[in-house]
Amino acid sequence: MRALRILLIVAVILGGLFVIADRVAVGFAEDEAADKLKTSEGLASTPDVSIKGFPFLTQVVGGELDEIEVAIQNYEADTGGTAQNTGPDKIRIDDLTAQMRGVAFSGNYSSATAASATGTATISYDELLKAAKSEPVQLASGVTAEVVGLSDGGNGKIKVEVEATVLGAKLPQPVSVLSTVSVEGDVVRARADSLPNLGVQLAEDKARTVTDFQQRIDGLPGGIKLDKVEAAPNGVDITVKGSDITLVG
Repeated sequence: MRALRILLIVAVILGGLFVIADRVAVGFAEDEAADKLKTSEGLASTPDVSIKGFPFLTQVVGGELDEIEVAIQNYEADTGGTAQNTGPDKIRIDDLTAQMRGVAFSGNYSSATAASATGTATISYDELLKAAKSEPVQLASGVTAEVVGLSDGGNGKIKVEVEATVLGAKLPQPVSVLSTVSVEGDVVRARADSLPNLGVQLAEDKARTVTDFQQRIDGLPGGIKLDKVEAAPNGVDITVKGSDITLVG
């Protein structure tokens, strides 16, 4: 009995030491991965990297990690401009979080590739307004208009506020319309459900040069792509996904 008790104590101690060693190793690996990702993606700040699954060390031996979660604040994605104007060269994406699954890495850790990835992000309305806002557009003789505000319109819609000037007089307050937001490839599009009532008859194609806009979003980390978008209280919520995502290398 004494020998059995000793063996049990030793087993518990060794198990505890293994857990400690495993957690120390995963913490070191997370820090290293975060630094490499910051460098490879040219990020302004170090992202948060969390390696899931236990034990970590046995995953390392197998050369593949079950799941890695990456969180990046204020990621600046390339845009390539918009259809209506040159637009900003970059657009800031808030709270970009991605779950990378089946992450295989090379023996010297110089490269890592995820079999699949899903994630979410948000583009604030102030940031998206840069894609919609331009110089006032002439819609008819003596009538100009421009988008001056974007906000949550409820039920997954964007509220677009249009300020207009008719015969030299600015309308007392902006006219608003609800717009549907969608994704086509790497482009986020907003299309008004109805045309703004500016008190004058306007051709639809002319009115839509003001109300409708689009924003290209390219160069997301590792090559992940846009999947879905929906208007939300603080901005446009984006779902992203991808496969064979390059994390490092």
